[in-house]
Amino acid sequence: MRLKSFHAPTMQEAMRLVREVLGDDAIIVASREEEGVGVRVTAAIEEEELFGAGAGGPANGTAASPLSFIDPVGPDPLDQVSEALIRHGVPPDVNQAMMESIETLDVRDPLMALSAALDSVFAFQPLSDGRFPRPVMLVGPPGAGKTLTVAKLCTRAALAKKPIGVISTDTDRAGGIEQLQAFTRVLKLRLITVEDPMALADALLVQKGMEQVLVDSAGRNPYSAAEMKELRDLLVAADIEPILVLPAGMDAVEAVETALAFRQVGAKRLLPTRLDMARRLGSLLAAAHGAGLAFADAGTTTKVAGGLTPSPPPRSPS
Repeated sequence: MRLKSFHAPTMQEAMRLVREVLGDDAIIVASREEEGVGVRVTAAIEEEELFGAGAGGPANGTAASPLSFIDPVGPDPLDQVSEALIRHGVPPDVNQAMMESIETLDVRDPLMALSAALDSVFAFQPLSDGRFPRPVMLVGPPGAGKTLTVAKLCTRAALAKKPIGVISTDTDRAGGIEQLQAFTRVLKLRLITVEDPMALADALLVQKGMEQVLVDSAGRNPYSAAEMKELRDLLVAADIEPILVLPAGMDAVEAVETALAFRQVGAKRLLPTRLDMARRLGSLLAAAHGAGLAFADAGTTTKVAGGLTPSPPPRSPS
């Protein structure tokens, strides 16, 4: 007998998945509600019914099957992946998309299965190669870690002996400029501060020729039309790529709404921060999936040196 678990927003959807994967002869072993993510149904079917002639294969059960990688004497790797996603607060739609992407893979290792799911559902465009074809502006809500991330990127460039230009538009927040000045002073970098789009365009001309140009920005309320317009005005002043900086540990719905707001002003990459201070990362997956953002590097510590970890594409099983 083979057992398999299904996660779905509703019981009706879960039963549909059971019938599609296991057929009408499947027996429901258990069902329960998962708080905040829907329902979980565990179904069973006899092996000969799943792999036999009735399923389009030889009666001895040796035919290839989407479930052929399941170890009958150990936990189902897919169940382990799905349970991990639930523990991290991954919304049902994202959970289901990831699980569907790996159901046909011949994988016995849950970590490899998870890597395959991430690789299939999400895009990865790290900054670690050191090439910035356009100036980069870090954008996001207040307190997301934009200034610290700029300092980390400056440190990385300095250690690699790459010429880098640094600009800050965060002139209203108390201590915003001073914090970044402290970092750039240590690294012997010149910090240019600007207050409006025209000044930003001029500052970018001054920095022309630099291998990398980083722009720190003030935190913006994604629900404020006025603040988002101010940000948009800065971004259209020159050819700048906005990268959304978002902390881990947010509510998943809020994270998606925030990501969508910054996607509307041009953000296509997401740089997560505070991974060391969160135990549930579902909101980040929800934000990237809901807004169609690629993952860039991730902030894993408050330390400036070595404080960013590249986000390369996970290695899918071959």
